[in-house]
Amino acid sequence: MPPVIHEQADAWLVNDTPDLPAVPVDLLYDADEDPRAVHVAFPGGDEWTFGRDLLEGGLHAPTERGGVRVWPCGRTQLVVEVHSKEGVEVVQFDSAPLIRFLHRTHTDEGAGPAPDVTPA
Repeated sequence: MPPVIHEQADAWLVNDTPDLPAVPVDLLYDADEDPRAVHVAFPGGDEWTFGRDLLEGGLHAPTERGGVRVWPCGRTQLVVEVHSKEGVEVVQFDSAPLIRFLHRTHTDEGAGPAPDVTPA
């Protein structure tokens, strides 16, 4: 049974606020559930599910799948933009915790194409 990988990170919800407050998020990976997907759980119960390869690709170059765009912002940050029926949400992450988390998910490789992102 592969391990469930859980790490915490900070995210910044991009909006019109001059000083963006950091929001703690949980990064989750469960190879038994879906070896191609990672989850980002926000306070209050919102959760996004992303293809692991989408986040990995976005660390190096702009990547898009469905209603989700991911791109590097400078050398140390990653931006995720999610389009849904409710509107657009933009979240910025420090890259280092994401890289560490994604590296840990490769202890159990999945096969096949990654799923599209689904905001909860």
